[in-house]
Amino acid sequence: MILRPSPNFDERDAAVEFLVLHYTGMPTAQSAIDLLRSPEAKVSSHYVVDEDGTVYCLVPEEKRAWHAGISYWRGHRMLNGASVGIEIVNPGHEWGYRPFPAAQMDAVRELCRGILSRHPIPARNVVAHSDIAPNRKQDPGELFGWKGLAEAGIGVWTDEFASPGNVRADLAAIGYDVSLPERDVVLAFQRHFLPQNLSGVVDFATGGRAAALRALVDRA
Repeated sequence: MILRPSPNFDERDAAVEFLVLHYTGMPTAQSAIDLLRSPEAKVSSHYVVDEDGTVYCLVPEEKRAWHAGISYWRGHRMLNGASVGIEIVNPGHEWGYRPFPAAQMDAVRELCRGILSRHPIPARNVVAHSDIAPNRKQDPGELFGWKGLAEAGIGVWTDEFASPGNVRADLAAIGYDVSLPERDVVLAFQRHFLPQNLSGVVDFATGGRAAALRALVDRA
């Protein structure tokens, strides 16, 4: 791990309950790290994971990094104070979104395992930036390996479909802010849990996956 301290942090106001995964959405790793260390930018994360698997530490976990912004998950708002944030190097949808290399995902997995060993973060609170801010963000996106992380004990996943119920209620129970525009929330859910279907529409598959996931989250 390489230290690249950022001045953009302050004191936490809550215990850590969430792990938030982002992509950098910048042309290069260096441009992302420079932004996250710029006092003028007023943004940061605890870690950055490069495509070759190199991990950079920008903010100590005991401090509050500024990565989540206006956010919501499972009744909690403004998640910076209660979360650890990881920025994963990828140009993103604006600069040429591409798959995440195996070396990078291996490093993300090991980093997450370490974080989870230090903080009592339940699996249902390992989330995408798009999950907690679906009207603003789409990272880390539909190419990210959520299923593989869940198989390693990081986050939740299911390949199952249940009988669709009240999809809005199911999404709210999973954690989403359903007061936001429906299409934004549904698309965020699909990016994470049904990446082969990015319609933004509540169809049978989306309802079935949401119902199955709600049942899983209720037990997590």
